[in-house]
Amino acid sequence: MPANPYYTGPVSHHFDGTRFFNPGQLTTDRGLGELLRWRWGGTRPAWPRAVPGRQVRPAARVDGLAVTMVGHATVLIQVAGLNLLVDPVWSDRASPFQWVGPRRVNRPGVAFDDLPPIHAVLLTHNHYDHLDVRTLRRLWAAHRPRIVAPLGNDRVVAKEVGPMPVETGDWGQSVPLGAGVTAWFHPAYHWSARRVGDRRMALWCGFVLETPAGPIYVAGDTGYGDGAIFRAVRDRHGDPTVAVLPIGAYAPRWFMKQQHCDPAEAVRIMADCGARQGLAVHWGTFPLSDEERLAPPEELAQALAQQGMAPDLFRAMEPGDVWTAP
Repeated sequence: MPANPYYTGPVSHHFDGTRFFNPGQLTTDRGLGELLRWRWGGTRPAWPRAVPGRQVRPAARVDGLAVTMVGHATVLIQVAGLNLLVDPVWSDRASPFQWVGPRRVNRPGVAFDDLPPIHAVLLTHNHYDHLDVRTLRRLWAAHRPRIVAPLGNDRVVAKEVGPMPVETGDWGQSVPLGAGVTAWFHPAYHWSARRVGDRRMALWCGFVLETPAGPIYVAGDTGYGDGAIFRAVRDRHGDPTVAVLPIGAYAPRWFMKQQHCDPAEAVRIMADCGARQGLAVHWGTFPLSDEERLAPPEELAQALAQQGMAPDLFRAMEPGDVWTAP
């Protein structure tokens, strides 16, 4: 096996000594033949070049709980006076380059210069639509936030962004953030890679935030799999006040199912974890897969109706949308 450039540690139930994996689940790995079959064997719908959107200016401090959608998987969570950014991407492309790769079609729901003081950045994994080096450099220069990420991603950041402290943890471990808020690293059914040859060499995760406003579950990118990790959220932390769940980049299912849930599966995740409110992200900003741009919220509405659930219990968030806890 090739050496792991990001992490060295003991073998565990999700690390074989070189690569991380999702125990008991079907593989997320895809070979070149499958990639070519996807890229050349179907028709990818055309997305608009630009979509009108709005921008908001968050308060400097929220004593309760508010979640602001920035775009794609980037959300600002304000709770107990802390301002936390998840997977911040303000770049125009989700790519190692700014001249090629998926281009964003809507502007960020918060202008970068309108951000409140950022106390911590939570990184779920190292794919380019979640770990953006240009944005991390800007955040570090402007805010000096704590950076929290799963195992191995400290080396990714050091190599590509530059020297800055990154606090890492394994699934089941936690990092106290202050003000009664603790970030728990929670499993996700996904994978990682920054280049050819480093697939699954850094860990991926979701986060459960234990806060004075109740648990907050951020699933990160994940397939549904056997559903066990979602039921574990409720068992270990109680019913989340809110769950931030992905609903996009799911087509075609034969290629995406093990790594990205679809809207109907996201509804199952919400039920499994016991969340009182769902906020749907990871759709409508970067054209990453084969569904129409507006298919995720449309299919989410259908799935909620089929389960007899009110539409406002699981909202498809657009950039600039803000949800405030009652």
